[in-house]
Amino acid sequence: MENKYLARAKQLRNHPAIRYNCAQALLVTFADACGISEEKAFQLGTHFGGGMKMAATCGAITSGLMVIGMMGGGDSQRQAFVSAMRDGHGGLMDCADLLKKNKEMGGERKPHCDGMIYEAVSHIVRIMELL
Repeated sequence: MENKYLARAKQLRNHPAIRYNCAQALLVTFADACGISEEKAFQLGTHFGGGMKMAATCGAITSGLMVIGMMGGGDSQRQAFVSAMRDGHGGLMDCADLLKKNKEMGGERKPHCDGMIYEAVSHIVRIMELL
């Protein structure tokens, strides 16, 4: 059974009228759990998609860390999240590197980015015990 956070992330990424970048989709998904409005979460994530709009650290990772911090997670939760994301992608964490590897494997951008978001959501739910 799919948890409510994963279902919400999928709904946002496939929204017909609004294009949510990776960071926005993750932050809006957890807005209520973080005690902020969806509008503020959307605004907060604006410049973190696409690796801070400069192909640096993946927006699903940076926003995941923001969510963990807003939910009161400490260093052990941060470390668990970063390790899970890094381990799942051969040590790669930068948007440019992740997209390059995905392209070399014949993947398309949107499904790859969606997968990064859904993976981050799943790790946050597990690490923050939101089951």
